[in-house]
Amino acid sequence: MEQRKDARFPVQFRSSFSSANIVSGEGTLSDLSIRGCRVYSLVEVKPGTALQLRLQTSDDEPPIQVSQAVARWYRASHFGCEFVNLSPDEWARLQHVIKDLEKEPYERAQEDIDAA
Repeated sequence: MEQRKDARFPVQFRSSFSSANIVSGEGTLSDLSIRGCRVYSLVEVKPGTALQLRLQTSDDEPPIQVSQAVARWYRASHFGCEFVNLSPDEWARLQHVIKDLEKEPYERAQEDIDAA
């Protein structure tokens, strides 16, 4: 079995994707890592398709824009994407989301209490 280099986090983020005149759609993003994700969607995305991907990680902020992602595989109603290119600002935002996900749940809960 393939050993992953980066931790994956179970999330339920809204997402949308598009590719130059090939495919576009919306889905639910899950299994987020610093290098990629899984997207559940009714739209079939063929492996090798280059996509622009938008990750809605919060209702309070605009989506993270992945300017280039590549679909690596497709199985019944979901596909895996590798993030290929993000702007420096979007990369920093993605790193921040991953850092928050790495925290233990009690750490996140404590921060929410402290912020209130």
